[in-house]
Amino acid sequence: MDFALTADQEAIRDAIAGICARFGDDYWLKLDRQGGFPNDFFQALAESGWLGICIPEAYGGSGLGITEAAVMMQAIAQSGAGMSGASAVHINVFGLNPVVVFGTEEQKRRILPPMVEGREKTCFAVTEPNTGLNTTQLKTRAVRKGDRYIVDGQKVWISTAQVADRMLLLARTTPLEEVTKPTLGLSLFCTPFDRSKIKVHEIDKMGRKAVDSNELFIEGLEVPVADRIGEEGHGFEYILHGMNPER
Repeated sequence: MDFALTADQEAIRDAIAGICARFGDDYWLKLDRQGGFPNDFFQALAESGWLGICIPEAYGGSGLGITEAAVMMQAIAQSGAGMSGASAVHINVFGLNPVVVFGTEEQKRRILPPMVEGREKTCFAVTEPNTGLNTTQLKTRAVRKGDRYIVDGQKVWISTAQVADRMLLLARTTPLEEVTKPTLGLSLFCTPFDRSKIKVHEIDKMGRKAVDSNELFIEGLEVPVADRIGEEGHGFEYILHGMNPER
């Protein structure tokens, strides 16, 4: 197989390297010491259209593929930004793919353009305490009440929750004991990050201080049915369309 970059991919790499050159070692060292999201860097990528590299053109993106996004992320990390720079844009680049694939036309037009333009940030609220990587065992519940769901539960190691405007939330809508297989009964939502119902505690950690990691405590969060992505109970299938490309 030929793993050489195409001319277009080389152009992407060079364009990203040019943006990253404006954010040198001193910029990232300061953030690594003091913390704080790299907003200047994030907005520079947004203004040049790179946050939408995988988003269809109809919603403001470039409509390119995972390979092109990987070239972009590698160029960011190689520039000296490392995982601080890459993690700052991971979710906007890869994590929104479930919305692209399974969202309604209304959802895509409402959710995607603000992300592409850098006007909104999102976080990926999946991992929970005591379940580790066994996603089928999630305890966060979303109970439907008319035209909305009431969500209660905890999440952990959630990146960028300090600055998020929205979250991709995976929660159990059907109890585990009532489904025919454990991957069923989980539903995916893309909903505003309501800080009156979500308590966010930052986790102190070694490295990547520019991109916050957090515990979330969700109590009585109201999520409109209109913010559910796809069918109820099939969120595990949908979330893989974001997790697999990101990984």
